[in-house]
Parts: sequence; C-alpha cells; structure tokens
Amino acid sequence: MPELPEVETVRDGLARHVTGRVVTGVEVLRDYSVRRHEGGPESFRGQLVGQRVGAAVRRGKYLWLLLSQEPAHASVRSPLPDGAAPAGDHVTALMAHLGMSGQLLVRSGTAAVDKVPHLRVRLELSALPGEPGTPRTLDFVDQRTFGHLSVTDLAPTPDDGPGGWGSALAEIPEPAAHIARDLLDPALRRDDLARAIRRRRTGIKRALLDQRLVSGVGNIYADEALWRAGLHYARPTDTLRLAEAHRVLDAAEEVMREALAQGGTSFDELYVNVNGQSGYFSRSLAVYGREGEACTRCGALVRRDEFMNRSSYTCPVCQKVPRNARW
Repeated sequence: MPELPEVETVRDGLARHVTGRVVTGVEVLRDYSVRRHEGGPESFRGQLVGQRVGAAVRRGKYLWLLLSQEPAHASVRSPLPDGAAPAGDHVTALMAHLGMSGQLLVRSGTAAVDKVPHLRVRLELSALPGEPGTPRTLDFVDQRTFGHLSVTDLAPTPDDGPGGWGSALAEIPEPAAHIARDLLDPALRRDDLARAIRRRRTGIKRALLDQRLVSGVGNIYADEALWRAGLHYARPTDTLRLAEAHRVLDAAEEVMREALAQGGTSFDELYVNVNGQSGYFSRSLAVYGREGEACTRCGALVRRDEFMNRSSYTCPVCQKVPRNARW
C-alpha cells in the first residue's frame, strides 16, 4: 500500500499539473470506486463539474484537492500558488485514498477509456491560458479496487493548524478528521507525540502504524525506521525512554525523506507518480523484503516474522527481541 512518500510524490505532481484547472466533465466507469461518496455516481459528477481545482493537500496517506465553484461567466485563470486555497463562497474537496493499487495519472488529451487498463474514474480538465496542446485528463486507475474517490465537505482542524501539507487552510475533509498529523508536517508537536507513544501499552510498531497517533507510516517504513533506531518491533512503548521514542520518530522521518527524494518505493507497476513513473527507494531498503540476506550493518541474516496479517523484517543482532515483548 502506498505510504507517505508515495502519496506525497503524487500530491506534488497534482499540485504542478492540475492546480487552477476547471473540471469540465466526469466519467465514472466503476461505481464501486466512488462508494464512499454520499449520493452515488450522479451526485459525484454533479458536485465536480464546474469546480476549479485549488491546492493539492496531503495528511499522512490521505490526499485531497480543494475545490471551489467556478462562476459561469469567469474566464480561465492561471494556476494558484502551491498552498493557496481557491476563492469561493464554499470550499469542498475531492478526496482520494489510493488503497493498494490506486493511481492518479495526468494526461494530455483524452485517450479512449477502453485503451486505459483498470480505468475507474476520469476527470476532464480545462486548459490554462497560453497552454499549448489540448486540455488534460485526470485518470483514477485502480487494479485491485480498494481505493476510492469522494467529494466531501471540510471541517475545521481540532488544533486550528493547517489541514495538511500543501495548503495553509485550517480545514480537513470530514472523513479524514480523525487522522493524526504526520512526521513531515511542520505543525506536528514532536514532544507531545513522543510522550503519547510512551503512554501506550503496546508494541512500538503497532504504535507507529496507528494512524490516529501518527499518520503516514506503513509497514515498509516502520520496519526501516526500527532497524535504523536499533529497536525490535515488539518493544513495549511504555518501557521506552523519551530519547528512544524520539530516536524512532527521527529515524522514521529520515527514511521517509530519503524515500521521497527517490520518488517513493515501487516493487511493481502498481505504484507510479502522476506521469506513470516508478520510485526507486526499494533499492535502498535495509531490511524490508530482504529475508535471508545479510544485514548491511552487522552481516547477520535478516529474518521475517508474521505480524498483523503482514510481515515484519528485522536483524536478529541489531534488533534483539525484548524480554517483555508485546507482539
């Protein structure tokens, strides 16, 4: 499943290629892909056509495009600066969750829908002033169909800070209001998070994966962060010293920033950016997916354990199992 670096790579592409455009048409080719939208496909179309796309925003693994109704008499304007909210009396958002295989692909022109494998939803977008070529399309492609799109109202953020990375607007889509801030969010209070982790009575990896505590960290980057921090995934959170909690958080931020610089982690063709390109961080992974290979730090063989219907990868020397492990 795409984690924070992969979703941020997509957000950045949308901010550069979609901002400022008006939605001129919507095709829903699979109703299930808009199952979270109240009112179904017809309402989804009706709430999108005529909307101008403002900022592309992300919190953790959640992604949304701010929308504002374009007056019928208005001319097409230039893109809004990244981080700006669109003008309008009422701002809504097109929220996307990529699931396991969702892709948001920006294309020039309009390829026939039957020529795009696994195309679920297509948005037709206006051209910008002076832009060469034809208008763009934003295609939602999803092979495994776990992802979804919806148009949703916005709610004020509980802490009055920006809703997410990409906009200063202190609002967040209502379905994502329970999602915590992530480690790349400037508004995150790191000390408060470290203390909250230590108050839990669970294993440290379970805490990292709890999107209500800290968002954006998934299975891959949790394993990589814990290896860097030298802690086993079953280390009880209430036995962590404050410095150890900070060490884990610093490692998670560090590994996600490195992944982001390489476009994210791609193991197959299911994760790509808005131009259809893969990320390369999989070549830099220290433990994840490397069962039976030598640890790059000590040479011991990486092991794999079953964990929450998934897998955890650790070095048995660098990450010793704690005596009071919480699995």
